[in-house]
Amino acid sequence: MRDWDQFLSQTPWFLEPGDVATVGEEHPWSGAAVDGLPQLTALLGSATVTPVSISGTPYELLAWGPSGDRRGWLGYPPLDADVEVHPTHRSFWRLSGGIVDRFGEPHSWWMNQNEILTVAAAQLSDLLADYSWLWQDADLTLPIQPDEYYVVAVEANGNLTLAHRRTGQLLLFAPDHAFTGVTPLDGCPPYSLHTFDREPDLATWIENCAAAWRDV
Repeated sequence: MRDWDQFLSQTPWFLEPGDVATVGEEHPWSGAAVDGLPQLTALLGSATVTPVSISGTPYELLAWGPSGDRRGWLGYPPLDADVEVHPTHRSFWRLSGGIVDRFGEPHSWWMNQNEILTVAAAQLSDLLADYSWLWQDADLTLPIQPDEYYVVAVEANGNLTLAHRRTGQLLLFAPDHAFTGVTPLDGCPPYSLHTFDREPDLATWIENCAAAWRDV
């Protein structure tokens, strides 16, 4: 069974009525290594790539594993977008334009995310405007400048993973969560902004997630 067919069998919701998918030939990934992201580079270096066009929008399906137990993700081809993101994110875009769905995935921070490292996520604005009451009700002041951060992942329930545009500091805005491995940011009420206990910055977050995919 082709990787594309295995992807569709596990994500039957992805194609909407009227979508037309044109599937190309599978081939080995042939991108260049990126300094600072060795786990991601090694993961992609072992991938099989299937180019796919869905109603005119190009995607790449990257997959790994034995024929009967494949796993992978669907995302966009590499790109260079005119969006202010952290340099590590721009390095990621030289390998992949971001992830929109997965199949056979391991447990990592990328689970249950609708957008991971995509341009669409990075262009979201007014991130916390509707939630200022969380700090007001706790008699606190928001301890960050929201416009210094941008979105690197959008969870299906609306939780957002944020990265600082300059430093790469990683934060989780999660008013609806049951996560372990996160701690409320100083000056923030519960179920608002959190730090990641093992992933303080964007590069570590990408590398730890890539390592989880390699370890399956």
